[in-house]
Amino acid sequence: MESGDMAWMLMSTALVVFMVPGLALFYGGMVRSRNVLNMLSMNTYCLGIVPLLWVICTYSLGNNGSGSGLGALIGNFDLVGLKGLTGDAESLVGVAFLMTFAAITPALISGAVADRMKFSAWMIFVPIWSLLVYTPVTYWVYTGWHHSKLDPAAIDFAGGTAIHINAGVASLALVLVLGKRAGWPETAMPPHNLVYVMLGAGILWFGWFGFNAGSAFAANGQAVQALLNTFVAASAGMIAWLAVERIRDGHATTLGGASGLVAGLVAITPAAGYVGGLSPIIFGFAASVCCYSAIQLKTKYGYDDSLDVVGIHMVGGIVGGILLGFFADARIGGADGLFFGDGGLVVSQLIAIGSVLIFSFVVTYAIAKVLDATIGLRVSQDDERIGLDLTQHAEAAYVD
Repeated sequence: MESGDMAWMLMSTALVVFMVPGLALFYGGMVRSRNVLNMLSMNTYCLGIVPLLWVICTYSLGNNGSGSGLGALIGNFDLVGLKGLTGDAESLVGVAFLMTFAAITPALISGAVADRMKFSAWMIFVPIWSLLVYTPVTYWVYTGWHHSKLDPAAIDFAGGTAIHINAGVASLALVLVLGKRAGWPETAMPPHNLVYVMLGAGILWFGWFGFNAGSAFAANGQAVQALLNTFVAASAGMIAWLAVERIRDGHATTLGGASGLVAGLVAITPAAGYVGGLSPIIFGFAASVCCYSAIQLKTKYGYDDSLDVVGIHMVGGIVGGILLGFFADARIGGADGLFFGDGGLVVSQLIAIGSVLIFSFVVTYAIAKVLDATIGLRVSQDDERIGLDLTQHAEAAYVD
């Protein structure tokens, strides 16, 4: 790896790490004031526990394998403890970069369970989920059967399937076991600090350049294309969401603008280094319209996805993954989609997305049921009323 490429990968790694406190602020501003520290803690905890697992075993299991036989489903133990990688700078920067992805994925789930999940249960859920769900899914997508068995291979540039769809559907499974917040949906629960939300959204947008452009693993033309696509899709997502709000509700909101840009970012993630031209505008517009519509369904069907992780990350990831099957351009990277001569990619994308939706939902639901039956997932009614900052952490964000 050339020195310029190495420098870009080091910078991209730092940018994605910065996304986690950005996500914490984004989510923290949306919860009620008595739960903001709990939300910050749920996110930053992922930066503590997941990297330890990663260097011990999940990097090896999630990235190192043959792609055939049993190796189509899960990696091996050859690189446990980063065995044999000492001094191998090119491999180690890959370990570090991918470790940030592993850390932010469970952090995304925290938004769905806001205001009511025991922190002690979260501390156990995150490492178990990372090992049993994230690790095999990321292996399938980049080394295993999605890559080696499908023809043409399903593609996912920076984690639309492995991260966003995975975390989104896992959130749905977890909230179905956890149950609704007290008073939802009858009682309005607006964000307590929209300044935090906008600051967090800005940090996420900034960090996403490392997230997507860094996934080229070089400072090259594909990285430039990914960066540009990331910028444009986020902009399109923001404008589309604001337009839908204005048409439907008569006003465009600050929260809507932030939600729209994140929806656009999610949708372009699987395609960032594989599409060009005006495609990212289509990704951003489509994602915002679909995600906005999906969020309305949680009240109708009665699942309390507190901060719209299902509606934005699962749905946005699905939109991006499917559109990639149409707009992928092999001249940029990856494979050709339907509009460039290969309709088979659409089928492969649907198979890959469907497999992750089923696997992640079923395994997450099983993990949640076991934890609920043993240690309990949910705080007491009194603790929920008092707030998780005081009852789970013995602290308060705001002191008179």
